[in-house]
Amino acid sequence: MANKEESTKLICKNKKAWFDYHIEDTFEAGIVLTGTEVKSCRQGRANLKDSYARIKNGEVFLHEAHISPYSHAGYSQHDPLRVRKLLFHKGEIKRLTGKTKERGYAFIPLKMYFRKGKVKVELGLARGKKQYDKREEIRQRDLRREAEVEFKQKR
Repeated sequence: MANKEESTKLICKNKKAWFDYHIEDTFEAGIVLTGTEVKSCRQGRANLKDSYARIKNGEVFLHEAHISPYSHAGYSQHDPLRVRKLLFHKGEIKRLTGKTKERGYAFIPLKMYFRKGKVKVELGLARGKKQYDKREEIRQRDLRREAEVEFKQKR
């Protein structure tokens, strides 16, 4: 397990996804990128905010993921918001198709990272939170923080 941790390098994280959704299951997928997109990812210039994945014709695509243009590229620059294909096994796609057709489920990217030189995306099968769920989560976080402060003061 330690070897697995050593070979991963985080590119970006979608922190807002954990606040806006109940993440029920996670999946890892490869992503089809051009050369300039990979170089831009190596610089950490990617953003998953407001991005989502969709299944279309038995293939999974990542929408609205922003990978900034590579600064040293010449004329062959990529479109920062283009739709990118995600690499899943056929069986996984069939299973996910059934789950995403259920009402209220979304397929949200959680983080993007390098594993053994390849760019990977961790996606979560998520159900949207209601406003009162978000307020409750904020209230719980504040209570936890206050308890930690009191505990430190008693020491």
